[in-house]
Amino acid sequence: MNHHVDHFFVKGDPMIYAADLMIIMTTLAVIFVLTYYKKWKWLWNEWLTTVDHKKIGIMYIIAAVLMMFRGGVDALLMRAQLTVPNEDFLDPQHYNEIFTTHGTIMILFMAMPFIIGLMNVAVPLQIGARDVAFPYLNALSFWSFFTAAMLFNLSFVIGGSPDAGWTAYAPLAEPELDPGVGQNFYLLSLQISGFSTLATGINFFVTILKMRAPGMSMMKLPIFSWSILVTSAIIIFAFPILAIALALMTFDRLFGAHFFTLTGEGLPMMWANLFWLWGHPEVYIVILPAFGVFSEVISTFSKKRLFGYKAMVWSMVLIGFLSLIVWVHHFFTMGAGPDVNSFFSISTMAIAIPTGVKIFNWLGTMFRGRIQFTTPMLWSLAFIPCFTIGGITGVMLAMAAADYQYHNSYFLVAHFHFVLISGTVFGCIAGLLYWYPKMFGHMLNEKIGKWAFWLFVPGFLICFLPMFFLGLDGMTRRVYTFSNSHWTDLNVIASIGAALMGIGFMVLVYNMIWSARYGKRDKTGDPWDGRTLEWATPTPIPHYNFALIPRIKRLDEFWYVKQNNEPSVLRSLPVSKLKPIHMPNSSGRPFVMSWLFFIVGFAAVFYVYWVAALALIGVLVCMGLRSFEIDDGHYVSVEEIKRTEKNRIKEA
Repeated sequence: MNHHVDHFFVKGDPMIYAADLMIIMTTLAVIFVLTYYKKWKWLWNEWLTTVDHKKIGIMYIIAAVLMMFRGGVDALLMRAQLTVPNEDFLDPQHYNEIFTTHGTIMILFMAMPFIIGLMNVAVPLQIGARDVAFPYLNALSFWSFFTAAMLFNLSFVIGGSPDAGWTAYAPLAEPELDPGVGQNFYLLSLQISGFSTLATGINFFVTILKMRAPGMSMMKLPIFSWSILVTSAIIIFAFPILAIALALMTFDRLFGAHFFTLTGEGLPMMWANLFWLWGHPEVYIVILPAFGVFSEVISTFSKKRLFGYKAMVWSMVLIGFLSLIVWVHHFFTMGAGPDVNSFFSISTMAIAIPTGVKIFNWLGTMFRGRIQFTTPMLWSLAFIPCFTIGGITGVMLAMAAADYQYHNSYFLVAHFHFVLISGTVFGCIAGLLYWYPKMFGHMLNEKIGKWAFWLFVPGFLICFLPMFFLGLDGMTRRVYTFSNSHWTDLNVIASIGAALMGIGFMVLVYNMIWSARYGKRDKTGDPWDGRTLEWATPTPIPHYNFALIPRIKRLDEFWYVKQNNEPSVLRSLPVSKLKPIHMPNSSGRPFVMSWLFFIVGFAAVFYVYWVAALALIGVLVCMGLRSFEIDDGHYVSVEEIKRTEKNRIKEA
């Protein structure tokens, strides 16, 4: 323990010292602003203790954007190192740490919270619900994720970052080969974050099944909500596997067990199987919701009903099922044998069929549509060809024999970035731009938004297309430098593309800052002429969402009510039918409990078990208090509803 405490602060690297200074200055600035403007009480009452799914969604998205910045900086540092041969900008250890944190942050602390943020903002509104099924658990999910993200990010200035890759393969991540505390940060922060995601999956699975508006049968469910239902089901199956794998490796590292170690007759391949049993479904956990976003955006801005809605639903269900049975394609080269490789090769290639169906659905939706080239639509259009390239190269990698050539090369790096960036990042940005007016009550500047698009997307192509050719020419992945000067030109081009993506991201953030002050305020609640129920709510959205829950007759109910000028509570509000609305109370306990989880994790990282035990007792006390708490929520009075809805109320 003393050895690890002696190495508490990371020393000797100017970049780390700069990061230390930035963290201190940012913290002091936040404290000063909150104190100067007397915003501490506001922060506690409105945000830290909220159980409102809309506010929780916004907090998820803000955290995800910050993590995108951190992961993006890691990516730029890696590209700087790999631009020219024999570069020594980063030493091998530092490169390994950045390589590990980039992958982990982008998948688990950027993509996941971004998707969960969008689902929090949109799903309860789309299904005509007043909240999620378990609002208290929803708050606990967010704060657990947030504290886990803080724990993971702390590693690069305190203790040292993990350096075994985001896959943390045994025995590389075991204490014999990785004796620092970096891998402890990885294991404990992912465990806390995984609990958060599992709770979210259960929450939204129950919410969608049990809280839909009257008349909204499963085949009248908006396609984004369908994508979240399938995603939640995958989460419920996949995340317990991750929890078990992380727990076993934690026992290996903290208590000297030998589940995965070679020295104690452990099974390193068991880690690979458990990791990818979770890891491959995870790819679809972050991509299926993006498919839902693209479907909503393309349908809205083509002014047409989604083509092949039922085929789209069944293809998502099939993709969800197949995602659970293809994990071995991640290690065809590890000697599983021809029969096993053949099964997983065929099952992997089979995913291309329902995915192809969806591509044709989107094209069919746009066919003869009145297409509006808004910024959300541009990101959705860019997704189709980019994701198709990623999908086709995925089929190439699914062929076991060919995979022996491609697997350890830059071809694979290009493939999964084409899939994950075009599939998930484009989807997150499209969803953010699409629902931004509902979240913040104002529009983003379309001109600045298009600048961000035209910097980021060409930058993405310039960055990753050359990597296919580098891989085919023999450049291997997971190396911190290369010596072949023939690869210099393509690597320089890739680094220029990465820089353009970074500039595009900064322009996107600048757009949010600019638009907060100057952006057009939305007073209609329906700035895109939307189709689904969230656009029927006023802006800002009341915390109870709907004064009267609508009755649903068909898919895209709001669109048809508008088009046919039909009488509906979605267009006017009969005062005589208003009743008090029951809502849950805010609570500070999820916030407190999550920071206790943080202390448990931080103390365990440094083997200070008595502190971890005390914090764990604190968590159990919080759970006990909640169990015996009588919390019946509160009612919103009819008078308050009338005041809130005064601009919308018309006597029926």
